[in-house]
Amino acid sequence: MSDDQIEKKEQSKLDELIEVMAVLRAPGGCPWDAEQTHESLIKYLVEETYELIDAIESGNREEMIEELGDVLYQVIFHADLASTTPGEEFDIQDVAAHMTAKMVGRHPHVFGENKLETADDVMAVWDDLKKQEKPGRTSTLDGIPQSMPALALAEKLLGKAEKVGLEKQHLPDPPIWADEDEVGSILLSIVSSAREQGIDAEKALRVRLRELQEDIREAE
Repeated sequence: MSDDQIEKKEQSKLDELIEVMAVLRAPGGCPWDAEQTHESLIKYLVEETYELIDAIESGNREEMIEELGDVLYQVIFHADLASTTPGEEFDIQDVAAHMTAKMVGRHPHVFGENKLETADDVMAVWDDLKKQEKPGRTSTLDGIPQSMPALALAEKLLGKAEKVGLEKQHLPDPPIWADEDEVGSILLSIVSSAREQGIDAEKALRVRLRELQEDIREAE
Protein backbone atom coordinates (compact mmCIF):
# COMPACT_ATOMS: atom_id res chain seq x y z
CA MET A 1 0.00 0.00 0.00
CA SER A 2 1.42 3.42 -1.00
CA ASP A 3 1.86 6.36 1.37
CA ASP A 4 -0.97 8.18 -0.44
CA GLN A 5 -3.29 5.22 0.06
CA ILE A 6 -2.42 5.01 3.76
CA GLU A 7 -3.05 8.72 4.20
CA LYS A 8 -6.40 8.49 2.36
CA LYS A 9 -7.44 5.49 4.48
CA GLU A 10 -6.71 7.39 7.69
CA GLN A 11 -8.46 10.53 6.48
CA SER A 12 -11.73 11.25 8.25
CA LYS A 13 -14.96 11.93 6.39
CA LEU A 14 -14.76 15.52 7.61
CA ASP A 15 -11.27 15.86 6.14
CA GLU A 16 -12.58 14.47 2.85
CA LEU A 17 -15.32 17.10 2.74
CA ILE A 18 -12.81 19.88 3.45
CA GLU A 19 -10.65 18.52 0.62
CA VAL A 20 -13.61 18.43 -1.78
CA MET A 21 -14.28 22.11 -1.07
CA ALA A 22 -10.62 22.99 -1.67
CA VAL A 23 -10.68 21.19 -5.04
CA LEU A 24 -13.92 22.89 -6.09
CA ARG A 25 -12.52 26.35 -5.40
CA ALA A 26 -9.00 25.72 -6.71
CA PRO A 27 -7.92 26.73 -10.25
CA GLY A 28 -9.54 24.33 -12.68
CA GLY A 29 -12.37 23.58 -10.26
CA CYS A 30 -15.94 24.86 -10.34
CA PRO A 31 -16.35 28.39 -11.80
CA TRP A 32 -19.46 29.07 -9.66
CA ASP A 33 -17.73 28.11 -6.41
CA ALA A 34 -14.70 30.19 -7.33
CA GLU A 35 -16.85 33.30 -7.82
CA GLN A 36 -18.64 33.18 -4.47
CA THR A 37 -18.07 35.63 -1.62
CA HIS A 38 -19.12 35.68 2.02
CA GLU A 39 -21.89 38.08 1.06
CA SER A 40 -23.19 36.04 -1.88
CA LEU A 41 -23.45 32.94 0.32
CA ILE A 42 -25.58 34.55 3.03
CA LYS A 43 -28.89 33.61 1.42
CA TYR A 44 -27.81 29.98 1.15
CA LEU A 45 -26.73 29.87 4.79
CA VAL A 46 -30.11 31.24 5.88
CA GLU A 47 -32.01 28.85 3.62
CA GLU A 48 -30.02 25.80 4.74
CA THR A 49 -30.49 26.75 8.39
CA TYR A 50 -34.25 26.88 8.01
CA GLU A 51 -34.22 23.57 6.17
CA LEU A 52 -32.30 22.06 9.09
CA ILE A 53 -34.90 23.41 11.50
CA ASP A 54 -37.63 21.74 9.44
CA ALA A 55 -35.70 18.45 9.51
CA ILE A 56 -35.25 18.63 13.28
CA GLU A 57 -38.92 19.36 13.83
CA SER A 58 -39.93 16.50 11.54
CA GLY A 59 -37.74 14.07 13.45
CA ASN A 60 -36.61 12.42 10.22
CA ARG A 61 -33.11 10.97 10.75
CA GLU A 62 -32.07 10.96 7.09
CA GLU A 63 -33.25 14.54 6.56
CA MET A 64 -31.37 15.66 9.64
CA ILE A 65 -28.15 14.09 8.36
CA GLU A 66 -28.59 15.77 4.98
CA GLU A 67 -29.47 19.21 6.34
CA LEU A 68 -26.74 19.15 9.01
CA GLY A 69 -24.36 18.38 6.16
CA ASP A 70 -25.65 21.34 4.16
CA VAL A 71 -25.10 23.71 7.10
CA LEU A 72 -21.66 22.21 7.75
CA TYR A 73 -20.78 22.72 4.10
CA GLN A 74 -21.63 26.41 4.39
CA VAL A 75 -19.24 26.74 7.35
CA ILE A 76 -16.47 24.98 5.41
CA PHE A 77 -17.22 27.16 2.35
CA HIS A 78 -16.81 30.39 4.32
CA ALA A 79 -13.63 29.13 5.96
CA ASP A 80 -12.13 28.17 2.60
CA LEU A 81 -13.04 31.58 1.22
CA ALA A 82 -11.30 33.25 4.15
CA SER A 83 -8.17 31.18 3.64
CA THR A 84 -7.63 32.87 0.26
CA THR A 85 -8.97 36.34 1.10
CA PRO A 86 -6.31 38.99 1.90
CA GLY A 87 -6.85 40.39 5.37
CA GLU A 88 -8.79 37.34 6.56
CA GLU A 89 -6.44 34.43 5.97
CA PHE A 90 -7.91 31.86 8.36
CA ASP A 91 -9.15 28.36 7.65
CA ILE A 92 -11.47 25.76 9.16
CA GLN A 93 -8.77 24.66 11.61
CA ASP A 94 -8.58 28.20 12.99
CA VAL A 95 -12.37 28.24 13.32
CA ALA A 96 -12.33 24.92 15.17
CA ALA A 97 -9.46 26.02 17.44
CA HIS A 98 -11.29 29.23 18.35
CA MET A 99 -14.50 27.34 19.12
CA THR A 100 -12.68 24.75 21.23
CA ALA A 101 -11.04 27.45 23.33
CA LYS A 102 -14.35 29.29 23.63
CA MET A 103 -16.28 26.24 24.84
CA VAL A 104 -13.56 25.19 27.29
CA GLY A 105 -13.48 28.74 28.65
CA ARG A 106 -17.26 28.88 29.04
CA HIS A 107 -17.37 25.57 30.90
CA PRO A 108 -15.05 25.98 33.89
CA HIS A 109 -17.38 23.64 35.78
CA VAL A 110 -16.35 20.88 33.38
CA PHE A 111 -12.75 21.72 32.46
CA GLY A 112 -11.81 23.62 35.63
CA GLU A 113 -12.48 23.61 39.34
CA ASN A 114 -15.55 25.85 39.41
CA LYS A 115 -18.12 23.10 39.94
CA LEU A 116 -21.76 23.82 39.10
CA GLU A 117 -24.47 21.28 39.82
CA THR A 118 -27.51 22.36 37.78
CA ALA A 119 -28.32 23.93 34.41
CA ASP A 120 -29.65 26.99 36.25
CA ASP A 121 -26.29 27.36 37.99
CA VAL A 122 -24.57 27.28 34.61
CA MET A 123 -26.84 29.94 33.12
CA ALA A 124 -26.33 32.15 36.17
CA VAL A 125 -22.63 32.54 35.37
CA TRP A 126 -22.88 32.30 31.57
CA ASP A 127 -23.30 36.03 30.98
CA ASP A 128 -20.36 36.82 33.25
CA LEU A 129 -18.18 34.48 31.22
CA LYS A 130 -19.31 36.15 27.98
CA LYS A 131 -18.51 39.58 29.43
CA GLN A 132 -14.98 38.41 30.19
CA GLU A 133 -14.60 37.31 26.57
CA LYS A 134 -15.87 40.61 25.13
CA PRO A 135 -14.98 43.40 27.59
CA GLY A 136 -15.73 46.06 24.96
CA ARG A 137 -19.46 45.41 25.09
CA THR A 138 -21.37 47.93 27.18
CA SER A 139 -24.85 46.38 27.04
CA THR A 140 -26.37 42.93 27.36
CA LEU A 141 -27.97 43.69 23.98
CA ASP A 142 -24.65 44.00 22.18
CA GLY A 143 -24.18 41.18 19.71
CA ILE A 144 -27.85 40.26 19.34
CA PRO A 145 -28.54 40.00 15.58
CA GLN A 146 -31.35 42.38 14.66
CA SER A 147 -32.09 40.39 11.50
CA MET A 148 -33.51 37.49 13.53
CA PRO A 149 -37.20 36.70 12.84
CA ALA A 150 -39.32 38.99 14.97
CA LEU A 151 -40.73 36.27 17.24
CA ALA A 152 -37.31 34.76 17.89
CA LEU A 153 -35.90 38.22 18.56
CA ALA A 154 -38.79 38.95 20.92
CA GLU A 155 -38.08 35.85 22.99
CA LYS A 156 -34.39 36.74 23.13
CA LEU A 157 -35.05 40.31 24.20
CA LEU A 158 -37.64 39.35 26.80
CA GLY A 159 -34.97 37.20 28.43
CA LYS A 160 -32.67 40.23 28.55
CA ALA A 161 -35.49 42.43 29.84
CA GLU A 162 -36.18 39.96 32.64
CA LYS A 163 -32.65 40.41 33.94
CA VAL A 164 -33.19 44.16 34.38
CA GLY A 165 -36.73 43.84 35.73
CA LEU A 166 -38.57 44.99 32.59
CA GLU A 167 -40.04 41.81 31.18
CA LYS A 168 -43.64 42.58 32.16
CA GLN A 169 -43.69 46.36 32.20
CA HIS A 170 -46.13 48.03 29.81
CA LEU A 171 -47.56 44.65 28.79
CA PRO A 172 -51.09 43.40 29.48
CA ASP A 173 -51.41 40.38 31.74
CA PRO A 174 -51.34 37.35 29.44
CA PRO A 175 -53.87 34.52 29.69
CA ILE A 176 -52.84 31.05 30.75
CA TRP A 177 -52.31 29.00 27.62
CA ALA A 178 -53.34 25.37 27.43
CA ASP A 179 -50.59 24.29 25.03
CA GLU A 180 -48.50 25.29 22.00
CA ASP A 181 -51.42 24.63 19.65
CA GLU A 182 -53.49 27.28 21.38
CA VAL A 183 -50.63 29.79 21.31
CA GLY A 184 -50.06 29.06 17.62
CA SER A 185 -53.73 29.58 16.84
CA ILE A 186 -53.80 32.92 18.65
CA LEU A 187 -50.65 34.10 16.89
CA LEU A 188 -52.07 33.09 13.51
CA SER A 189 -55.31 34.90 14.36
CA ILE A 190 -53.37 38.06 15.23
CA VAL A 191 -51.42 37.95 11.98
CA SER A 192 -54.63 37.33 10.00
CA SER A 193 -56.44 40.19 11.70
CA ALA A 194 -53.51 42.54 11.15
CA ARG A 195 -53.30 41.53 7.50
CA GLU A 196 -56.99 42.25 6.94
CA GLN A 197 -56.44 45.74 8.36
CA GLY A 198 -53.36 46.40 6.25
CA ILE A 199 -50.94 46.07 9.14
CA ASP A 200 -47.61 44.25 8.79
CA ALA A 201 -47.46 42.13 11.96
CA GLU A 202 -43.72 41.45 11.57
CA LYS A 203 -42.96 45.15 11.23
CA ALA A 204 -45.29 46.06 14.09
CA LEU A 205 -43.51 43.66 16.44
CA ARG A 206 -40.10 44.93 15.35
CA VAL A 207 -41.14 48.52 16.12
CA ARG A 208 -42.18 47.45 19.61
CA LEU A 209 -38.95 45.52 20.07
CA ARG A 210 -36.90 48.60 19.21
CA GLU A 211 -38.75 50.40 21.99
CA LEU A 212 -38.09 47.51 24.36
CA GLN A 213 -34.38 47.65 23.57
CA GLU A 214 -34.32 51.35 24.36
CA ASP A 215 -35.99 50.61 27.70
CA ILE A 216 -33.44 47.88 28.46
CA ARG A 217 -30.51 50.16 27.69
CA GLU A 218 -31.97 52.87 29.92
CA ALA A 219 -32.46 50.37 32.74
CA GLU A 220 -28.86 49.20 32.39
